[in-house]
Amino acid sequence: MTKTERDQQQPCLFVLDTNVLMHDPSALFRFQEHDIFLPMVVLEELDAGKKGMSEVARNVRQTSRFLDELMQGVSKEEIDAGLRIPGMHKPLSAAAAQAAGRIFFQTRPLPSLLPDTLPGNKPDNTILGTTLALQKENPDRRVTLVTKDINLRIKAAVLGIHAEDYYNDKTIDDVDLLFTGVEELPADFWESHSKNMESWQEQGRTFYRVKGPLVSNWLPNQCIFTDGENPFEARVIRKDDASEDEAVITVLRDYRGPRNTVWGINARNREQNFALNLLMDPEVDFVSLLGAAGTGKTLLTLAAGLAQTLESNIYKEIIMTRVTVPLGEDIGFLPGTEEEKMTPWMGALMDNLEVLTQTEEGGEWGRAATNDLLRTRIKIRSLNFMRGRTFLHRYIILDEAQNLTPKQMRALVTRAGPGTKIVCLGNVSQIDTPYLTETTSGLTYVVDRFKDWAHSGHITLLRGERSRLADYAAEQL
Repeated sequence: MTKTERDQQQPCLFVLDTNVLMHDPSALFRFQEHDIFLPMVVLEELDAGKKGMSEVARNVRQTSRFLDELMQGVSKEEIDAGLRIPGMHKPLSAAAAQAAGRIFFQTRPLPSLLPDTLPGNKPDNTILGTTLALQKENPDRRVTLVTKDINLRIKAAVLGIHAEDYYNDKTIDDVDLLFTGVEELPADFWESHSKNMESWQEQGRTFYRVKGPLVSNWLPNQCIFTDGENPFEARVIRKDDASEDEAVITVLRDYRGPRNTVWGINARNREQNFALNLLMDPEVDFVSLLGAAGTGKTLLTLAAGLAQTLESNIYKEIIMTRVTVPLGEDIGFLPGTEEEKMTPWMGALMDNLEVLTQTEEGGEWGRAATNDLLRTRIKIRSLNFMRGRTFLHRYIILDEAQNLTPKQMRALVTRAGPGTKIVCLGNVSQIDTPYLTETTSGLTYVVDRFKDWAHSGHITLLRGERSRLADYAAEQL
């Protein structure tokens, strides 16, 4: 819905495709003062898609419940005239209710204006024919087809129908605007702010209280740095509630040196060092790491989890899970228990676990003992069985989080109990779930919604560290 359309005096008429409601049942309430039209074929497709335990089936059933509530106690004449769309979460005032849009159902056959090259027995073509008929009947209104099907939007444009994607589920307008968790400061920042800077030490850590106009843009647990002859790396601990341009920062531990290793590994670049500082801090309950393949997301997360589970005993066990969306054609049924079924999906985690357990100490016997210990403290779980569970003092790793919807992400994160840390890993440029994009992914959603919380942190990893072959392939292919 564009600003120009909202500004028009005559409300627009939006024809909703089935996939919009399958993706977001609350779309019925998102068009403000504009009207909605549901073709009968959309109701038929909703009825066909209501069975099953998938996210799409649950959304279809929720859509049907919303429509059923709208029709409670209304007559056929009121349905034909269009039903007022109430507020989703609270009743509207009298003035707002009067200005709210209406939802219209197809209660009579409409003449088909489709060309002979498009048969009308296909659901998509039926929706196109319905939209064309509505355009002819409402020449003074803008009739828009809203669909997440790109091919349907292409066919609509060929027929002269104004079609749009469903934009209300976008977390941000452009993925380039997504919070990176890192900010580079001017080289002279510390010199220019040293007069207004207070410093002290607590438990072996150095803290600074910084004031200045740049501070107003900082967020909790954001990592800041300066380059030059005297490089400096720090993390924002908190913002002053009374003053927007005042914050407390702490100097980061340098995990790139041999004296600070995490389960035998070191950070290889600045962003990895930032990530390890967040992963190793038990006060940070939620960490999200974005980055292309080979940037070290999984290796860093596993190393931090093993160190805090087996060495520090901060967490009881590590739980690994991921979205089971195949890259290519599905290979079919997987036999075995829940953990055995999930093992083929956990190749990336297992590869990194093998790297972390390749210690020379103890030889083959030492490695075998380490692997036996890890099996008792690392569990592989499926997302399909997360609903209703509560995890206490667990270190949860969610791989391929970009394939989750915002609703699925909410269902997972709310499983965390006291003492639990959740780490979400993903690459928003590699989304395999239908109808999800970089701006509507659940991973993008949590990064944006958690960036202001004092107990969450995010880092976008930029440099690949897998191998020179992988780095060259990522750049050239």
